[in-house]
Amino acid sequence: MSSPAATPATTPASTATEAAPAPAPAPAPATTASAPIEAAPAPTAAAPTPADPVQTVQVQEVSADQARGAAAPTPTKPKKPSFAKRLFSILKNGAPVTPPASSSTSPTASRKSLDVNAKTMSATTAKTPEIFVGSIDQGTSSSRFIIFNQKGEIVTMHQMEFEQIYPQAGWCEHDPEVIMDSVNQCIAEVAKKLEAMGHSISDIKAIGITNQRETTVVWDKITGKPLHHAIVWLDGRTKSTVAKLVEKSESKTTTHLQQKCGLPFSTYFSGVKLRWLLDNVDAVKKAHDEGRLAFGTIDSWLIYNLTGGVNGGKHVSDVTNASRTMFMNIHTLQWDEDILKFFDVKREILPEIVSSAEEYGKVVGGPLAGLPLAGCLGDQQAAVVGQRCFNPGEVKNTYGTGCFMLFNTGTDAVISKHGLLTTVGYKLGKDADAVYALEGSVAIAGAAIKWLRDNLKMIESAAEINELAAKVENTGGVYFVPAFSGLFAPHWRDDARGCIVGLTQYATREHIARATLEAVCFQSKEVLDAMNADAGTDLAMLKVDGGMTNSDLGMQIQADLLGISVERPAMRETTALGAALAAGLTVGVWKDLNDFAAGEKPDIFEPKIEAKDRADRYADWKKAVERSLNWV
Repeated sequence: MSSPAATPATTPASTATEAAPAPAPAPAPATTASAPIEAAPAPTAAAPTPADPVQTVQVQEVSADQARGAAAPTPTKPKKPSFAKRLFSILKNGAPVTPPASSSTSPTASRKSLDVNAKTMSATTAKTPEIFVGSIDQGTSSSRFIIFNQKGEIVTMHQMEFEQIYPQAGWCEHDPEVIMDSVNQCIAEVAKKLEAMGHSISDIKAIGITNQRETTVVWDKITGKPLHHAIVWLDGRTKSTVAKLVEKSESKTTTHLQQKCGLPFSTYFSGVKLRWLLDNVDAVKKAHDEGRLAFGTIDSWLIYNLTGGVNGGKHVSDVTNASRTMFMNIHTLQWDEDILKFFDVKREILPEIVSSAEEYGKVVGGPLAGLPLAGCLGDQQAAVVGQRCFNPGEVKNTYGTGCFMLFNTGTDAVISKHGLLTTVGYKLGKDADAVYALEGSVAIAGAAIKWLRDNLKMIESAAEINELAAKVENTGGVYFVPAFSGLFAPHWRDDARGCIVGLTQYATREHIARATLEAVCFQSKEVLDAMNADAGTDLAMLKVDGGMTNSDLGMQIQADLLGISVERPAMRETTALGAALAAGLTVGVWKDLNDFAAGEKPDIFEPKIEAKDRADRYADWKKAVERSLNWV
């Protein structure tokens, strides 16, 4: 597929994805960096350069103990009548913390592949049958397939990067067929590894899916082929579309539909991207008018193809992904006819909305043929489940391509007054209650590190930024606002652009490296402040996951700037784990949330700087943000 725009520039994506973090042994908290920031399966891998062709890198094996997750808390059902009394009483002393428990094809894109096994690969005899659950984790810059055992430990996995397409400044696209190829390749490689370990594919009882959210795919129902490249969640081309929608609304505000769908008008969401495609791509408009168009986010595209494509493939989307389109009523959990009329979109092009834990269909073809696809969540919601944030008031923050903080609000869909989004956290079963969350989304986190590596050539690997940052005690007055496509929560300013301020002759690349880490942490503080404002009280603990959490220095900076404890799990693949949990619950691998327990003690980072230092640095950050506004 090619874009109607000018010939795009392409680069391989970094391994710092919006999806899950690396399954690495958790080092003790320190003020120096000892692990890479990239979301690679193991931090000891020497990653090939972005221009390398397809290749496999053997990575140090990880023991099952090292890959083990934390124990699951008992889910608490919200009590009526008062949301505030129920939720925020938890927050006054911090959220409860659970104590630890005693078919491959050849895609056109250049890509890298990585694999890791939690056990030895050299088995000479068949082992006693075990029970496994597979998880497809399709992220912004890579795809992976991971096998978990009943304890939530990683058995084996495979990861592949794929091509990023940049047709114009501020635009970002993916080839949907390349994404599908990368997923199939990961599945094929894991199947080989699993059998080499003495296990059988029949040991896998179900497959879960987690995916980059909002990224928009359109395809032809007759041919099953994409009609355009997927428009990625961080793509900023739809600024003029947003302006038209705001002008069309009765209130003339970006929040016109927020009471219904939980989201403001923004370049971020799928509905706005679809409207742009209908307005600007003739093939998409024609297919829409003729009833041939199929629309979906990445979960829909994967499930459709895995269950047969044009030969009976299922066109569905789980409720967490549907809640990111602007088309779903956040209260009824159904497509909203009034919103569809406002966007001038036909209902028949949309997928069926399903829960996060039910059987959507069986895999057709390939090593997993016949296995049920039984769980699906958007990646940030999957991390909520993987982090066991089942109680109202618990908060997690995922550091990948972007940065995403979700605050469990129980069964109440709370509309933020401070720039946050209302989203579905999970719905684990057809008849289960939906659990909601407030979300603060940051567009650029790990992507800023990738920019330093691939665009400025300032570093050769993401790990190097950690090493550079550790060589200086502060940023030397340098502040980096990575507003490459505007600023998301809590600002929602599409007129912002990136800037580095405070440069003097004293500044070095070490200072810029540290300023990049601090930029991610400052943006997370802005989101946390908005959550505190909505909650009416200050949160006491932040759970973290994602590739950047491998950096002890980065997590110490985060604790310092927030002024609260930061908790990092021993097993970092919480996004994939959440999807596996949903699938396992569906087929009975786990009976309920209480049955899903594993655990090593997490790492806790405590703030070490004085309150005045924190306040002064935050004030300077705010001044830097002001400099980034009103550029376009």
